[in-house]
Amino acid sequence: MKHFLLFWALALTINATFAQKNQPIAETEEQKKRRFDTEWLLSEGMKYTMMEEYARADSSFRKALQANPNVAAINYELARVLVKREKLDEAAIFAQKAYEFAPENKYYGLELAEIATQQRKYTKAADLYKAIIQRDPDNAAYGLELAAVYLLDDKYEEAIKAYNEVEKNLGIDEDITHQKQRIYLRLEKVEKAIDEAQKLIDSEPGESRYVVEKAQLLMVAKRPKEAQQQLEKALILNPDEADARVMLAELYKQSGNPQAAEQQMGQMFANPNADVDVKMQALLGLLRESKDDASRQEVLTRAEALIKAHPKEVKAYAVYADLLSKLNRKADARDAYVKAARLEPAMFELWAAILQLDGELNQTDSSIAHSEQAIELFPNQGMFWYSNGAAHLMKRNHQKAVDALEEALKLSSENQNLATIIQAQLGDAYNGLGNHTKSDEAYEAALKNDPENDYVSNNYSYFLSLRKEKLERARTLASGIVTRNPNNATFLDTYAWVLYVMKDYAQARTYLEKALASGQNVSGTIVEHYGDVLFQMGEREKALEQWKKAKSMGENSPQIDKKITTGQLHEQ
Repeated sequence: MKHFLLFWALALTINATFAQKNQPIAETEEQKKRRFDTEWLLSEGMKYTMMEEYARADSSFRKALQANPNVAAINYELARVLVKREKLDEAAIFAQKAYEFAPENKYYGLELAEIATQQRKYTKAADLYKAIIQRDPDNAAYGLELAAVYLLDDKYEEAIKAYNEVEKNLGIDEDITHQKQRIYLRLEKVEKAIDEAQKLIDSEPGESRYVVEKAQLLMVAKRPKEAQQQLEKALILNPDEADARVMLAELYKQSGNPQAAEQQMGQMFANPNADVDVKMQALLGLLRESKDDASRQEVLTRAEALIKAHPKEVKAYAVYADLLSKLNRKADARDAYVKAARLEPAMFELWAAILQLDGELNQTDSSIAHSEQAIELFPNQGMFWYSNGAAHLMKRNHQKAVDALEEALKLSSENQNLATIIQAQLGDAYNGLGNHTKSDEAYEAALKNDPENDYVSNNYSYFLSLRKEKLERARTLASGIVTRNPNNATFLDTYAWVLYVMKDYAQARTYLEKALASGQNVSGTIVEHYGDVLFQMGEREKALEQWKKAKSMGENSPQIDKKITTGQLHEQ
């Protein structure tokens, strides 16, 4: 409707242009055709402008100008289109013409002023705004635009004057007052900023927020006693004013009165009507200042009070959980995140934190349950599918692990690090299903991305040795692991077992003895393997001793009892 009315306004302007020189004489056919052509071009230009086809609108308006170069409205519309086309210099030319043809039209002046501002011709823009304001008292609000131009031109005192003129016409306005205060602070005129704060208070004496703002400025001016008086006044007006209590607590702390500071903070956190965002900021500030577990425990007490006052505030539970995590109370932290997720299920970060803590706590059942909930909410997040698959793998639910990990891999193709981890887990899961082809493919894909991945190299080489397949590949991988980790008992055992399967018993013995000597994570499996090597080398009594030792360490391999009973080597 706006564009329709504007079109008819333009059409009337053109009619007047054609008629004004020839009022006593009827319009000729040529004049009539020229007028109709111009109106049609204007219609096309307005249509293309609305369709945001600015190049075509530009063409239509230029054709209209060829016939009627002195029509202000056409120049104005072309200037607006040129601004859209980011051709400011040319737009300024046509905007200037429109303004010269009809200086009384404030919209032409405003367009020219806006273009001048974009061109950083601030003096010209300021002159235009002043002219617009002077012509009509109703234009006083454009003093805000004038002030903005002065600010861009770093003329702060002039900006203040412009704001003052607006206030004379429109009255005290909070946004204008705050802008003036920012300018005064920039000019290091704190007292002037305080005066402005008092004007706001005088305009609305019952507004406690304005009293707090004045107190803030008094603190900047290093007038703490006066600031305290203002804050106490604000709390009389509104006992729920959280900012006032935080600031009062800081003043009491600075004056050496920690008990009074504690009282203010305690009242603020316990008050369910106090602004929760202010409490959150205060809590985070306390957390930043905490340097040890004792101070963190104090912050935790505040967080508990915050939750009690705002039992449905998700941010409160999230911060509480963060604190618990920092204090290494992982189970409590996970439970707090779960409560937060119940209040706001669609927060990705909460589920990510929950699943991370489930993993750190080795609680696979919880990880499965929580990952299923997360997947339902975020079915396209590979990380959640991975968590589900990894948990099922730990529970030896190999098919469910494969299903989840394959989905995770599809969704994580652009995250190479995560994809490598998923492929490693897929290798284990497929191996658990006995699908060795898929298992090998997954391990090889992981090693292609990360050739020195010790986890993959160890599992892959060990499983190959158990299958007695691709033994040269297994030896290459296992050799690389022990080169990188010469004292890791698990990796030494894997390499030794590959050598054992390849019947290199002497070398296998060397690496098993290194594993036993390391004293790190020596398992019954390693001891049993050592007994097998000794048996193959003819040291049967020593072999039996090692098998018995492995049994006493909790080793329950399928053949261990037969070995001990018969004193013979039994292999699958």
